[in-house]
Amino acid sequence: MANHAAAALLMASLLVAVTLADARITLQVHGGSMKEGNAAMTFVKTVPALTCNKVRGFQTGDTCFDVAQGAGLTQAQFLSFNPNLNCLKVFVGQWVCLDASSV
Repeated sequence: MANHAAAALLMASLLVAVTLADARITLQVHGGSMKEGNAAMTFVKTVPALTCNKVRGFQTGDTCFDVAQGAGLTQAQFLSFNPNLNCLKVFVGQWVCLDASSV
């Protein structure tokens, strides 16, 4: 029984590590450009990579709003910590970040 629990914990840890590694991509968003003659200006907004400091798994009946509220976060903060999360398709055991800092 202890081996099964250790294996489950290891698998969950690996899942969190892979999810966080996937979310560490720095994104550049290019806004509209303004043209004047031959010159052009492009606006670039860089989103910093985040490191998750606290995680929690979804439980039966949880919603994104419930989890965010329970952690003392606004919905905007919660979603910024979990940019790849689709709140309409969460599942029991899915790990989410409740506290993050920029690298």
